Amino acid sequence: MKLYLYTILILILVMINHGSCDSTIHVGHRVSLAIPLEYNDGFIGRAFLMDYGDDTKQIEPSFRVALSTEANKGKYSCSLEVFLGDVKLKGPKNRIGWRTGTSGQGVERLQILRTGNLVLLDVLNQIKWQSFNFPTDVMLWGQRLDVSTWLTSFPRNTSSFYTFEILYNKVALFLNSGRLKYSYWEFKPSKNRNITFVELGSKGLELFDDKHKKMAQIIASWKVQPVRFLALGNRTGNLGIYFYSPTTRKFEASFQALNTTCDLPLACKPYGICTFSNSCSCIRLLTKKNHEVSDCNQRVPSRFCGGGTTQVEMLELNDVVTVLKDAPKRINVTKTTCANLCLNDCKCVAALHSYGDYGDPSSEQCSLFQLVAGIKQVEKGLGLSYMVKVPKGTSYHHNNPSVKKWVLIVVGVVDGLIIILVLGGLVYYLVHKRRNNLQGTNNDT
Repeated sequence: MKLYLYTILILILVMINHGSCDSTIHVGHRVSLAIPLEYNDGFIGRAFLMDYGDDTKQIEPSFRVALSTEANKGKYSCSLEVFLGDVKLKGPKNRIGWRTGTSGQGVERLQILRTGNLVLLDVLNQIKWQSFNFPTDVMLWGQRLDVSTWLTSFPRNTSSFYTFEILYNKVALFLNSGRLKYSYWEFKPSKNRNITFVELGSKGLELFDDKHKKMAQIIASWKVQPVRFLALGNRTGNLGIYFYSPTTRKFEASFQALNTTCDLPLACKPYGICTFSNSCSCIRLLTKKNHEVSDCNQRVPSRFCGGGTTQVEMLELNDVVTVLKDAPKRINVTKTTCANLCLNDCKCVAALHSYGDYGDPSSEQCSLFQLVAGIKQVEKGLGLSYMVKVPKGTSYHHNNPSVKKWVLIVVGVVDGLIIILVLGGLVYYLVHKRRNNLQGTNNDT
């Protein structure tokens, strides 16, 4: 696992100079990078100062530090760059996408504090910029996040992304897709107390109120080694708290918000079901009109606007539920009414109906979703019904593991052979008995 430590790719504007630029890396180390005496548009120069760790040696944390100069509007911009893992902040044309914005503020020195906070200091050692104020997908020990701030992590090969958000009444994980946002894990303080900020301590994530008093804590299970950082996974969207293991010489998780694959929001592709075996089973939709089959690798319409309810219907999936939460909810509605609410909303693509506690119809609830994702298999009899919107005349079947299909085939063949043998034996018995009867009659004669 790549460790994105000390935030992200840091591009720090140290000095703008026509002749040369240099950056001091304490303690006492000075590096200079020569640039052309005359301005040369398109010039880029870079010198690597340190390269620690690579993919073959599996050393963590992996990072590189470089001094870079680039031609910029008639001048040269000198930057100290820190590359962590494979995190980048440049566009497809290798253009800088972000800077600290501290030009003209008298920055004299860059320093990494004991906590891992990267700071820019002036001549009076006053902090002009610090990485702790700009969190990405990692939170370090001693770092504080105020309410209404968040960590962000972007999965590859998808337009969706994950966020870990600090809200007034809870901390929660969210799946974001366009303008849509659904939570899939949360932690709330008891007695509905409000959160002012959170801080990562040696034993876990601590939650504080407006009087700076700790009121709750997410405790890491490992007690021998102290917590080092908290990270939001790019690929899974899971939240983990990590410590460094001297034995394995790696960072290992002492806490994970979600402990099973099927609780992850994108464990399977859209219209895929995460099964009890933690594998994905595809919902294959068959249109009766033209016999076109769609599966998880083909696009199913995500919006049904403009066609009217006569063109679509709700298809109920057996024994499944979605891990997504925070969808618009209606109470005291039947399953039929819940289905109709989704049918009459052209942006709705799925609905979850709960049958109520202990069969009480007055507590029936209906949640409407604009995203089909996070579907997982559940036990029967939980009083839950998950429905997806499909073109009218569509049926479906589960693309179950081939082992089960093979078992059914074998059982069918065996049953057929047994029937044939039984019938053959019966016919043989009747024929043999008739022959004996005929022989007995002839003997009597």
